[in-house]
Amino acid sequence: MCLSILIIALGTGGYMWIEKWEFLDAVYMTIITLTTVGYSEVHEVSQTGRIFTIFLIFSGAGFCLYVAGALVQFMVEGRIREVLGRRRLDKKINRLKNHYIVCGYGRIGRVLCNNLREKRDIDLVVIDSDQDLLPVMDEDGILYLHANASDESTLVRAGIDRAKALIAVLATDTDNVFLVLTARQLNPEIFIMARAGSKASKSKLFAAGANQVESPYDTGATSMANRIIRPTVTNFLDLAFSYKNKDIQMEEIPVDPSSDIANKMLKDSGIRQKYNLIIIAMKKKDGSMLFNPSFETIIEPGDTVIAVGEDQNLLELEKELRPGA
Repeated sequence: MCLSILIIALGTGGYMWIEKWEFLDAVYMTIITLTTVGYSEVHEVSQTGRIFTIFLIFSGAGFCLYVAGALVQFMVEGRIREVLGRRRLDKKINRLKNHYIVCGYGRIGRVLCNNLREKRDIDLVVIDSDQDLLPVMDEDGILYLHANASDESTLVRAGIDRAKALIAVLATDTDNVFLVLTARQLNPEIFIMARAGSKASKSKLFAAGANQVESPYDTGATSMANRIIRPTVTNFLDLAFSYKNKDIQMEEIPVDPSSDIANKMLKDSGIRQKYNLIIIAMKKKDGSMLFNPSFETIIEPGDTVIAVGEDQNLLELEKELRPGA
């Protein structure tokens, strides 16, 4: 833009100086010369004026070629960057295992992903077909597929056969039901959580194959009620569930059969002494929950220990309970 203005200004000034023309005549002559439209000159052009006109024509043609080349280069390089960027994302997705697939990156999906990413060992792949969300996902630095989440080929590209869980938070309940059906057929063992916009949709999502169905409206209303009735309890839970707070955390850790603590009583495990942690509950293999387990409770392989304490101590306990993880 600046270069074009400069050429027009030089052409106008040149005609005014060489031919002694008025400003409007000089601008007109410059424009028709640069655009090569072929109109006749406004006035007779002198020998020097003709040489200047030739110079101006070559300058204008060179400028047009430069602009055209710059535009082509911009489009080609942009396309190359897009293709290479997509290939890098696909390679990263292909290397994932036991990851989480989040279908939908709207208001709920984005908040959900941000919360999940606070957990250190969780890998995410987002699927969304909204073109407007591409810059948002690029800015957030997540792995994503710009496609229809309900298509089998898309779920296969996302690694559903290797994924640990799929979370369906698409815009409508109909889309989520169809997605759950497709995902369950592709991987009968995967854990599926789905968002329901209404109570009537919950039964349909369960029938489609969802393991867990959540309604943001019900959850939000329950949370608001608890903050009114039990403000201290909810404040404590907020602290315990926030990964930004290192002083106190609440974590669930499965017990691996290879752990040295497996098949030991709680009093002999040394968890309290070595890690200064409180075991508030244990989920047994049969699904039963033991709250405030006694010191004689046996920690069995396949159990899940729910502990509260400092973040670093929880990490050390996880290494001992899951030595191969």
